[in-house]
Amino acid sequence: MIQSFLKYLAYEKRCSQHTVTSYQCDLNQFQEFLTGNFEGLPLQQVSYHHIRAWIIDLMEKGLNPRSVNRKTVSLRSFYKYLLRNKAIGADPTTRIKVLKTARKLPDFVQEEDMHRLLDNFTFEDDFAGWRDRLILELFYGTGIRLSELMGLKESDIDRFHGQIKVLGKRNKERIIPFSKNLDNILSGYLDKKNSVFDHNSDDYLIVTNKRGRGYPMMIYRVVKKYLGIFTTVEKKSPHVLRHTFATHLLNKGADLNAVKDLLGHTSLAATQVYTHNSLDKLKRAFDQAHPKA
Repeated sequence: MIQSFLKYLAYEKRCSQHTVTSYQCDLNQFQEFLTGNFEGLPLQQVSYHHIRAWIIDLMEKGLNPRSVNRKTVSLRSFYKYLLRNKAIGADPTTRIKVLKTARKLPDFVQEEDMHRLLDNFTFEDDFAGWRDRLILELFYGTGIRLSELMGLKESDIDRFHGQIKVLGKRNKERIIPFSKNLDNILSGYLDKKNSVFDHNSDDYLIVTNKRGRGYPMMIYRVVKKYLGIFTTVEKKSPHVLRHTFATHLLNKGADLNAVKDLLGHTSLAATQVYTHNSLDKLKRAFDQAHPKA
């Protein structure tokens, strides 16, 4: 049953491999809990009480509520799938409530730190130096995800119109504009790349020093290296630059719906987390400037 559900996620829902693997781990963990505590109770015979016992067990082991909620999402999706396919007569997850979690605000880099990094720092004038700068500029200038950056090909870049075509989650395409400054960085990078390697417009945009496709750890190292020089933000990852992109846009008065579309979010709920930082800035401005503050 688990395998058929995972195939459904991969081929019908078109979920990413990361998502499929995450669901698989959660379901296997739940099945192991049943084996150890309920004599290997079959998944289709599970009740609300068995799931609640698993949640309590996870909490007692020190798992935070946010992680527990993510695991129960996996169970909900799984049992809805079984119910649709008439493998069970009732959904045992309907009474499961979401655990309360502390609202976690996204980390982001201060605007002046990004200016010092991208405007004042001197990158090496070689292929690796131009590539590293382009990686940082793309994350901060477009807000794309790590997986989206890795999937970019040279043919996805429309320099004439100043836009890139991105393949996001669930294979949804979106078009993101980019600045003249970013176009200049792209131009310098492509010149270096073409002088080192044979040109092919179907090539992946970001490649290694040996022309292999850019991989997650390489890109993480690039981001961590340069952010470590200019900022004390706790997390130094590609996703932090995505958060920074969204936060800075909203701080400058960008429309929330426009930011949602740029990020590739399916709903405003995912984008609204960034408004907290913008509201804090507005409150500080009010406190400093309003006569009655």
